[in-house]
Amino acid sequence: MSFSSLTVTSGSVSSSENLPIYYDLYTPAKTTGTVLPVVLFLHGFKGFKDWGAFPDACEEIARTGFAVIAFNTSLNGVGSNMQEFDEPELFERGTLTQDLEDVGSIIEAIKNKEIESDKVVLDTDRIGLVGHSRGGHTAVAAAAEYPEVQCLVTWSAVADYNSRWSDEMIADWDKKGFTEIKNARTGEVLKMGKVVYDDAIQNANRLMAIQRVQEIYIPSLFIAGKEDEAVDYRDSEKLFRKSPASEKEFRIIDGTGHTFGVSHPFEEKDFPSAFAEVLDHTETWFLEHLR
Repeated sequence: MSFSSLTVTSGSVSSSENLPIYYDLYTPAKTTGTVLPVVLFLHGFKGFKDWGAFPDACEEIARTGFAVIAFNTSLNGVGSNMQEFDEPELFERGTLTQDLEDVGSIIEAIKNKEIESDKVVLDTDRIGLVGHSRGGHTAVAAAAEYPEVQCLVTWSAVADYNSRWSDEMIADWDKKGFTEIKNARTGEVLKMGKVVYDDAIQNANRLMAIQRVQEIYIPSLFIAGKEDEAVDYRDSEKLFRKSPASEKEFRIIDGTGHTFGVSHPFEEKDFPSAFAEVLDHTETWFLEHLR
């Protein structure tokens, strides 16, 4: 069943270091007191919850009968304006550990009713994760870390973040203490501090998706674009093959790349066909395994 009416409420909860984690909660029109499973949406590197068609996708997932929470990780560098990297000093130290702990903070905020709806009840026993790119990498680790997570979907997920550090980046960190990352969309240059690299190396057993996926037995769907220019589709295939889940799938979307035809800002009336296919697979997976 699809619901035409939605409620969207926004707010923030505190991270483990008392920084705001900004979120949007999407809930469909239901009878007051109805208990809904929860889907958390995790954005990727140089991403944010309001990027491109992500808000529209969250609305669509909510319309199928879920409470959807999209949030900005506390160190992603996007501040209260929600659209610009106006806090580069946070981006510079945005570790995978903090991303993972932010997921835990959101889960705790739901359990403690810091995040709640005045109409429906959020079911903390039925939480699903959907993550894009780096967010997919974090979603895998979070699914292993937090027992409340009962279902997983990744879009264009990175399998092993430690395989992505180039020799040039490592040399920069050793020499300058930071490396520079260009935002292709805006042209701005952002610093990424050595703390990001050190954290990923030192905590690899906890943070690397390719390792944590081996602990996950929940239903898991891995989706990738065949022509992904940023994260090879084989990363998703590796995660799929390493997963011990009895209910798992690997979906390749032909003729599309890392964001499945979506760009920012997204002002089209309809989703690109590839993104629509991704969303359809995602909704079907949650309807089958999280309801």
